[in-house]
Amino acid sequence: MKIRSITYFCNPGWPLDEAVLQQAGTFIQAARSAFEAAGYEVQTVRLAAPPFPLLMGLPDRQDASLAEALQLVESYEKAAKNWGYDYISLGPALPAAPVSYTWIPDLLAASQDAFFSGMMTTGQHGISLPAVRACAQVIHQAADITPDGFTNLRFAALANVPAGAPFFPAAYHQGHQPSFALAIEAADLAVQAFSQNGDLQGACQDLVAAIQSHALALTRVVEQLGQETAVFAGFDFSLAPFPEHSRSLGAAFEQLGVPRVGLPGSLAAAAIIAAALDQAHFPRAGFNGLFMPVLEDAILALRASEGSLELKDLLLYSAVCGTGLDTVPLPGDTNPATLGAILLDLAALAQRLDKPLTARLMPVPGKTAGDPTNFDFPYFANSRVLKVNAGTLQRHLEGEVVFTLPSRKGRGSR
Repeated sequence: MKIRSITYFCNPGWPLDEAVLQQAGTFIQAARSAFEAAGYEVQTVRLAAPPFPLLMGLPDRQDASLAEALQLVESYEKAAKNWGYDYISLGPALPAAPVSYTWIPDLLAASQDAFFSGMMTTGQHGISLPAVRACAQVIHQAADITPDGFTNLRFAALANVPAGAPFFPAAYHQGHQPSFALAIEAADLAVQAFSQNGDLQGACQDLVAAIQSHALALTRVVEQLGQETAVFAGFDFSLAPFPEHSRSLGAAFEQLGVPRVGLPGSLAAAAIIAAALDQAHFPRAGFNGLFMPVLEDAILALRASEGSLELKDLLLYSAVCGTGLDTVPLPGDTNPATLGAILLDLAALAQRLDKPLTARLMPVPGKTAGDPTNFDFPYFANSRVLKVNAGTLQRHLEGEVVFTLPSRKGRGSR
């Protein structure tokens, strides 16, 4: 198990207040050293700011411009690097500021370590159709920034995602009090639990015990750090994988007896692992579901390349366990209308189930369904481009601005 990220949440404002980042940088380096001294590898340290439209005073300001947004991103990215941060998050674009979505492709193109997102939902169970379409347009445009479509790694469409989630690109800050949270890479805990214990109940208990043991050890480090500089918000044990079999959530599925992820039984496996995660006691922040990123998981990438794992499967599993659609390779000619239909499905699922979901879709220029991917990135396991059936947002939905989709949470039979 590793710490994927120590994510620090704060508001350095705009124009940028370097003193806030200096304080954040001093804290995060001390935190990194403390966790590493306790035996935990820290892969990255990350900074999450408030949504960039709010930093710029949108939607109230009429003089805000793309040029100013580019200046903001450049200043934040440079300052964050100076204070020791690997990545920053400046999303999401907001439905109340529609122009903010249109700027994101240019902001992505002008940066290297800045992540962005776009919110598709509003309060009171609302889904913003213009925001869904705008997120689809961002994905479509960002795919062509580099020849391999890699830029979409730094953008996600969000549905029902609150502030304070430590995994990128979903992270953003809200309020005045600085805080920090830990994003945990822990798929190996599930692999170990289900490979070492042949009894299902016993294996689930082993997984719960392992999570709680690590959470307790990490909490001791947190207590040593103190909370004068930043409040500890909690852990996100979403069992994030790494592209090795020993750290693959797909491998954990198959240890449960599913012949190949994507075949019948996979939904039950996802629900079983998620239920075990729910039973563990620890301070929670973010998703605490199951990440199923196709390109970041060796077994998921393999099953997608073989054809047993498809886009609809990933969306289906999100209903019982997950965090949405993540690092999904799609044909390069997938049009905005089809992307929008996929995003609408995800947003509808998030609202009806009252849960946070994200979509990080990666159309690959020049590739069609079944073509191999060839990303040169140590955190990716290459796969094949998934098939997408064309879909559109037409007729009634095309003209809507916001529609309400109440949650079924707590509703029984009548």
